[in-house]
Amino acid sequence: MRILFVGKMPACGVVIRNSSSWRLGAGIRSALKAAGFSTEARRRRQPRGTSKRSGSPGDPPFPGLLQPENLSREELVDVLRAAVVDQKGPLVTLNKPQGLPVTGKPGDLTLLSVLPELNHALGFGEQELQIVHAPGKESSGLVLLSSCPQTARRLQKYFTHSRRTQTPTATYYAITDGIPVPSEGKIQAALKLEYVDGVSLGVPVKPPSRKDILEGVRRTLSHFRVLTTGSGCALVHLQPLTVFPGQLQVHMVLQLCPVLGDHTFSARVSTVLGQRFLLPAETTKPQRQVLDEALLRRLHLTASQAAQLPLHLHLHSLLLPGARPRDVPTELLAPLPPYFSRTLQLLQLHQSSSLIPDARRKAVGVRGEEGCSGARGK
Repeated sequence: MRILFVGKMPACGVVIRNSSSWRLGAGIRSALKAAGFSTEARRRRQPRGTSKRSGSPGDPPFPGLLQPENLSREELVDVLRAAVVDQKGPLVTLNKPQGLPVTGKPGDLTLLSVLPELNHALGFGEQELQIVHAPGKESSGLVLLSSCPQTARRLQKYFTHSRRTQTPTATYYAITDGIPVPSEGKIQAALKLEYVDGVSLGVPVKPPSRKDILEGVRRTLSHFRVLTTGSGCALVHLQPLTVFPGQLQVHMVLQLCPVLGDHTFSARVSTVLGQRFLLPAETTKPQRQVLDEALLRRLHLTASQAAQLPLHLHLHSLLLPGARPRDVPTELLAPLPPYFSRTLQLLQLHQSSSLIPDARRKAVGVRGEEGCSGARGK
């Protein structure tokens, strides 16, 4: 397997790897300053503008978190340009910040809405970038873009075939509140989308009938493996083999170990006398995740800051097919966000060497289809 290394991001900035050099442009610095990462912002510890995550006015923002909702359109383009981790031919890979929606309603600031500006910033000219693969809004990690329709179709067919054959192509890392038992296995659940308190959420269905399947119930499957544990939490390796909104979060809730920062599904897990159990999903409304006092102390968070806790679910690696059928796959890697690494350290979830991309690994590009010429190589 060939591996494309993605350079490690510093704890308080965003950089772009360009061949053998690193640079941080003035536009990026202004975007980071607006996002709360400047020296002055760190001293003041005050969030800029309004945010759906914001706690009480006196609380500092969550440490190490870039908040895309606080950025202007121009600043977001700068941040995404700095988040590009590889650009070869028609393919562009970037490391999406947590909280950035991929699509949305007309007028919303999303990844899709700024693709024209990003397309121009990356030098593709008349060629239009399109999204091939991306994690959801609350997740961080790898986004795959293509300026070549043939290449995009080829990759989409590859991902579809992989799902049909139950071959994993995406690997996520998650930090969970609780330790899954057993430590490795697969999670299977029939899920349907149902409106709960005005929000469309994944709800388990047991057992699904033929009528259920026809009415939108989907059988979902994920593999999980606990990598390390500490402070009553776990770092978990997750590989979804099907696609369903919120699948990995729902699956970890079914293990009674919700992902840290899951303010959508974690309320389905309740505790009585130290024993966890599931509440009925159909009647459990989404609410801010509640963490016990001991865990808040370990994370150095106030209760108000815990309400801003970002989802600790990161798309870390993605397998792509080679240019020819017999070529070995290429693995794209993205580093963990600063807030994720901070949580690992505070919970003493020591990372093994397999979790840290090795800078000595050779960078390998992914060739596009014939007839599609990419922008200038980076």
